[in-house]
Amino acid sequence: MRNKMSLREKSIVFIGFMGVGKTTIGERVAKKLYRDFVDIDKEIEKEYNMPTSEIFKTVGEKVFREKEKSMISDYSQQSLKIISVGGGAFLQEEIRNICLTNCLVFFLDLSWDSWKERISLLIDSRPVLQGKTLEEIETLFYERQEIYSLYHSKIKTDNQEVEDVADFIVESLKTAWEIYD
Repeated sequence: MRNKMSLREKSIVFIGFMGVGKTTIGERVAKKLYRDFVDIDKEIEKEYNMPTSEIFKTVGEKVFREKEKSMISDYSQQSLKIISVGGGAFLQEEIRNICLTNCLVFFLDLSWDSWKERISLLIDSRPVLQGKTLEEIETLFYERQEIYSLYHSKIKTDNQEVEDVADFIVESLKTAWEIYD
């Protein structure tokens, strides 16, 4: 049944390193396309009634990752959703396969130099960054780039306004729908 879904109906998934703007851009795209927006991390936080950093401390990363996989699997099989997945979600091959098979996957690509300008906004809320040096975070950033190399579309976001990125994505989708549907 899922494979019979038209390109226009497929849900859209945003991937990329933590803090690249998946939620912010995803929310804008959802609004422009009149779709429901789902932030997987926020949904997990609601279920556990605590922030991700506390979930990691309380129940552990393994439990978090299992819940993440379950939710992504459920949402990716629904139509007309805009889904933001956590920066570490694509580490799981099963999640990559689920998203690439069922959805349109957009990789939001931000350079290291642009990303590190945001670090002060991210460091306290991201458990994976806790206790790491800038060099260790840079290594993590580049290690994950390979994981993000599997996508349907890549958007470079350096020096781009959120609204411009969202508009570009929406226009790209509309063009693809006209061509392929």
